[in-house]
Amino acid sequence: MDAGQIERVRRFNRTVTGRVGVLHDHYLGRDRPVGEARLLWEIGEQGQDVRRLRERLGLDSGYVSRLLRSLEADGLVTVEPQPRDRRVRTVRLTGRGRAERALLDARSDDLAGSLLAPLNDAQRARLVTAMAEVERLLTAATVTLDTVAPDHPDAQYCLRSYFTELQERFDTGFDPARSLLPDAGELLPPRGLFLVARLHGEPVGCAGLKLPPGAPAEIKRMWVAPQARGLGLGRRFLAELEARAARHGCDLLRLDTNKALIAARSLYHSCGFEEVAAFNDEPYAHHWFEKRITAPAPGGPGTG
Repeated sequence: MDAGQIERVRRFNRTVTGRVGVLHDHYLGRDRPVGEARLLWEIGEQGQDVRRLRERLGLDSGYVSRLLRSLEADGLVTVEPQPRDRRVRTVRLTGRGRAERALLDARSDDLAGSLLAPLNDAQRARLVTAMAEVERLLTAATVTLDTVAPDHPDAQYCLRSYFTELQERFDTGFDPARSLLPDAGELLPPRGLFLVARLHGEPVGCAGLKLPPGAPAEIKRMWVAPQARGLGLGRRFLAELEARAARHGCDLLRLDTNKALIAARSLYHSCGFEEVAAFNDEPYAHHWFEKRITAPAPGGPGTG
């Protein structure tokens, strides 16, 4: 990143916050700031776990508690512990809360219309298209990659989802018992690692890396949830695992894939992997790939 890019981002932020009115304590003409309005939108009709609200909005516990107390005092929400675990609190809209959210929705529609009204048709189309691209890229930047144990609940969720998708997509179906699944210890340091991608605290992808002593590193079980595809997460997984393998001293990275996974094969080719002869007897593999790698330069990707 250079100074010019940083300044453009800051200027964009100033323009947006000023134009949509988030600097005012009375957002959309109501007697509450934007933080409280956003909570009303995020709670939804079915209610929401307070912890999930914090994760989705990226807010600290104390601030969310203050916002909820204010909404509760106004009779817009209720906050109650769950009967089975009183440490878990659920927030729900009251009747007044639903009415307030409906009013905010109407005023938000009016605000969106006021942004578009001064523009001609071509300008409106350009602005909406640009907004969609900005939203996609900002969402991609929100995804975190965390190292977890393969038996972590989020890891298990991703693996179950992955196996279910393979069962649906492979013409032979997919039976994990027949596949060359790594042992749990092969995806734990120092023999390997397992990454989980999270978006707003929810698992949306996974990837494992085997680091066998004296042998090439191998990528296993890389999967991205359908709702997170298009965010560049597969490419990000590959870059991160390549950097981890290089830091471990590996100079060759391998993976295999099934003929049904056409997009995955295209991704591997575009990331510098070359198709090679079979190097294992994985029954579900039809294509095998390798990539020569080198240790990252100081300060380069994956060194932090």
